[in-house]
Amino acid sequence: MDGSVRRMSEMGLVIVGAGGRMGRTLTQVVHETPGCFVSGGLEAEGSVFLGQDVGTLAGVGDLGVAVSDDPLELFVKAQGVLDFTVPAASVSLAGLAAQARIVHVIGTTGCSAEDDEKIKAASRHATIVKSGNMSLGVNLLAALARKVAASLGEEFDIEVVEMHHRHKVDAPSGTALLLGQAAAEGRNVDLEGKAVRSRDGRTGARRSGDIGFATLRGGSVVGEHSVIFAGEAERIELVHKAESREIFARGAVRAALWGQGRGPGLFSMADVLDIADI
Repeated sequence: MDGSVRRMSEMGLVIVGAGGRMGRTLTQVVHETPGCFVSGGLEAEGSVFLGQDVGTLAGVGDLGVAVSDDPLELFVKAQGVLDFTVPAASVSLAGLAAQARIVHVIGTTGCSAEDDEKIKAASRHATIVKSGNMSLGVNLLAALARKVAASLGEEFDIEVVEMHHRHKVDAPSGTALLLGQAAAEGRNVDLEGKAVRSRDGRTGARRSGDIGFATLRGGSVVGEHSVIFAGEAERIELVHKAESREIFARGAVRAALWGQGRGPGLFSMADVLDIADI
């Protein structure tokens, strides 16, 4: 099968932030995954990466795809976009993806309620898969946290502990919030009403039913998360440790392929992995 026929039968994916660490990892994984190929690389206006080949940047060789700052030009030639950037960019790109009727996979964290509403509005016209974490392991962890929380009473205190590299700008991490939300759903409570995101000074005794978050930052840690259920004389800990950004990239590519040909809607990785009912 020649290359033109192969590409007609495969899913063209745009890599947003193609020059960054995550963008380069996404390019590597897409290049290695059957059923898809890198159709475009996007960077912000003025980026030093503009005009460079996405494959060369990612270390997989020249792919004949130059980095651009024009999302519309890239989206009309693609079937999907992989986006691990910042909330403002993801919201803007969601609207453009909706216009182009392509799959938008969003791994961006730190979105506000207003951002989420705008992304939800865009999903009326586009297939959007959004998750605080794209890895299989973390989404299984979330499903287990939901199940354990539903099985244990409030005599078990819930704490979510996370650690990331020194460059991460949002806290708690999107993954920590994903896990906290899963635990809250298991207990059938509203996370916002139960979340405790910081403790300092004389805080008093811990309130029953609270879901606590502890944030650690340092070094080059890709991501470590624990959900702790602490009871009297016993403790249950569910732990996930990410050792490479490839796990997030592989999940994102899987989500894009899953979304191809589906109708508009806002989906999660639990939908992609079919683990929502665990």
